[in-house]
Amino acid sequence: MTPTALRPELPALMIDDQVRAALLEDLGRAGDITTYATIAPEMTATAAMNAREHGVVAGMELARVAFHLIDPSLRFEALVRDGDRVSPGAALARISGPARGLLSAERVALNFLMHLCGIATYTEKFAAEIAHTRAKVCCTRKTIPGLRALEKYAVRLGGGSNHRFGLDDAVLIKDNHIAVSGGVAAAVHAARAYCGHLVKIEIEVDGLDQMRLALDASPDVVLLDNMGPDLLREAVAINAAHWHLATDAYASDPRRTRLEASGNVNIQTIRAIAETGVDYISTSKITMAAPTLDIGLDVVITS
Repeated sequence: MTPTALRPELPALMIDDQVRAALLEDLGRAGDITTYATIAPEMTATAAMNAREHGVVAGMELARVAFHLIDPSLRFEALVRDGDRVSPGAALARISGPARGLLSAERVALNFLMHLCGIATYTEKFAAEIAHTRAKVCCTRKTIPGLRALEKYAVRLGGGSNHRFGLDDAVLIKDNHIAVSGGVAAAVHAARAYCGHLVKIEIEVDGLDQMRLALDASPDVVLLDNMGPDLLREAVAINAAHWHLATDAYASDPRRTRLEASGNVNIQTIRAIAETGVDYISTSKITMAAPTLDIGLDVVITS
């Protein structure tokens, strides 16, 4: 029986640093002068954070930390967890305490939550398009600088998979590496000689002839760049023939090279790409083109 995957988590230290930097950016040199000018220090309030459209929750802890760092006496009651699905009107959290702190932390809390919920929600739409196949939709390194770990976390909550996090955790040999290093085989062999045995090696190819050369060098993954469905199906067949695998044994054989499709991937094309039999489909759309999820914070009680 396949074990149930645990929900993704982020270390608290990563969250605190990100939120603190965002709050300092927003407070600027003089703090929240609007709130200081209009709200007396003794005033309190209770506010509800509500979803205004369907979506996948991501970033609740960042929202909580934003309020806590502004004023530790604020009470943040989370009503949902990251990974939950919500409908319009659903209450995500209730915040109560000093009104000044509540209002000063509002925008940073919502910015993180709306952005990450948007990524998780958009990723889920891509994943749903290919749920009938074995392919997984993956994010890329095309992320907002400084937010990569958070955005990749949101991708996982939406049912996607993470590609490499940076230049240091996996080898991805691209066309320029091949051109400078002396060819497909030379690049793969050099990477294997340089890296430890736990480092995966992937190479990008832009044609089937290059793919055949890559398979002979035995990388872990071949990235098929900007190939349409017909070429992708042919690539899967070439991979199966290379490893002498029958169709019914292809998907489960641990020896074979995995295939990743990239380029011209969007919500309209991903289904046809997945149905070719590739293992992974990488796209920047789920991080760079995801619309934010509409979430509001409404004061319901003041005193």
